[in-house]
Amino acid sequence: MLADGRAYVATAWWLATFPGLAIMLTVLSINMIGDWLRDALDPHLRNIE
Repeated sequence: MLADGRAYVATAWWLATFPGLAIMLTVLSINMIGDWLRDALDPHLRNIE
C-alpha cells in the first residue's frame, strides 16, 4: 500500500500517510508489549535493589 501510494503523494497524500501510520502504530505497540513482557518475566530484573 505504501509503494502504491508513493506515486500519488503530491495529489493524494493520505494514500501513503494512513498505511504508514498504521504500520508505525503496530510496530510501536508490539515493541511496548515486548518491553512489558521482558520487565514482567525476566528473573534477573526482579532482584535489583
